[in-house]
Amino acid sequence: MNPGSASITSSIDTSSQDGQQPKLVRGLTLLDSVLLLVSGIIGSSIFLTARDIAVPLPNPILFLLVWIFGGVISLCACVAFAELGSMYPDSGGQYIYLREAYGDLVAFLYGWMLFAVANGGTIAALSVASAAYMGNIIPAISQQHVIFSIAGLPFTRAHAVGLVLIAVLTYVNVFGLRWGALLQNMSTWTKFIAMTVFVVLGFAIGKGNWSNFTTHSAGGLSMGLSPSQFISALGVGLIAVFWAYDGWVYITWVAGEVKDPVRNVPRAMVLGVLAVGAIYLAMNMVYVYALPLTAIAKYETIAHAAASALFSPRAAVWLSATIAISCFSAAAACTLSGSRVYMAMAQDGVFFRRMAVIHPKWRTPAFSLIGQGIWAAVLTVSGSYDWLYTYVIFGMMLSYTLTVMGLFVLRWKRPDVPRPYRCTGYPWLPAIYILIASVWIINTVVRRPTEALGSAIIVLIGVPGYLYWKRSARKRSSAS
Repeated sequence: MNPGSASITSSIDTSSQDGQQPKLVRGLTLLDSVLLLVSGIIGSSIFLTARDIAVPLPNPILFLLVWIFGGVISLCACVAFAELGSMYPDSGGQYIYLREAYGDLVAFLYGWMLFAVANGGTIAALSVASAAYMGNIIPAISQQHVIFSIAGLPFTRAHAVGLVLIAVLTYVNVFGLRWGALLQNMSTWTKFIAMTVFVVLGFAIGKGNWSNFTTHSAGGLSMGLSPSQFISALGVGLIAVFWAYDGWVYITWVAGEVKDPVRNVPRAMVLGVLAVGAIYLAMNMVYVYALPLTAIAKYETIAHAAASALFSPRAAVWLSATIAISCFSAAAACTLSGSRVYMAMAQDGVFFRRMAVIHPKWRTPAFSLIGQGIWAAVLTVSGSYDWLYTYVIFGMMLSYTLTVMGLFVLRWKRPDVPRPYRCTGYPWLPAIYILIASVWIINTVVRRPTEALGSAIIVLIGVPGYLYWKRSARKRSSAS
């Protein structure tokens, strides 16, 4: 147990004892917040995305620099989000920022995207992935054991175990912030230790080759491409990098439960992204040390391939335990934080009313957590979570861009709202993020039109739901 999580027990809101509506507990310390953010970002992507970067960028220097570049871009967004968080330090985070900048509809569509695919699909995918990687050690839960099929998609024992993990995560988080944070922190520290051992032993005793860092492709850094081709290749590589960094926004969703959120939310975002960037760079340096980029470009499960090359095939099997823990930890972060967005939506009258309720005893959005868990379970059984999520990363990047633009909107629209923290480097850093993200979005539309269109369809499907909930809210208001 770390000191940050232990302190949660001392922070109990007594509002429900004096006849008022129950409130969330401000029990997350700075350390808890950093661990939540880092664990939410680092799931399975760092073990899988190297091939997607090595193919468009077959140069060791660019292969590593793109991870630094992605971290710097994320930091440019973080400082903008930090000001918005200081203005509205409540649970719901980005949903609230979008609502204040653009109105209910844009905010709802963002929350709808989270519930329908981004969070539901993430929890489903990570839970099944955790079980599947454990299946490499415990064959009884392997994906090779098919129980039944739906529309040609197999439901395996790993999927069944994934459902159990979703149920466990939901159950623990329903019964209090303290328990959810404890589970989150313990799994995060375990993941950190395992990854540190892999990196240290990889360089210390691994059978790698330092010449892999100096093997350049023809054409040097430009790889013999024209400027436009090079930018396009960089944009394709950044798709995987942005996916890997996705999750730093989690801490804004639980801002209503962070102690001294005006100070700790901005600090957690900056410290968390810096920590993730260092971890990602270290892991990818081990991959390059283990294998040349031409080989990395051939392996989907690069961590297993690197472990086999550095140590032995048996080491690759046990690396599965590290990946399983990493996926479970990331699913725990998403479970805890995502439910707070739907709670905020329901409190605004644009989602299921029951999800607005904070449990009077446990001080958690219990029904929001349960609804989230049920939907994640449905996606798990359907087997559709993987291909759905490939569409949503485009929508998530678009939402981040709109939110950073919202900083400029709110500086003009709400100049009198207190801003205890003002964006570092304003207006240049947020403007740089908007410019780079906009170029990436346009490049994705051109290079990956199917994903962009799929994302738009998923978002727009939510419009009828918005109209229904708004009409219902007006009827309740008129009746009262």
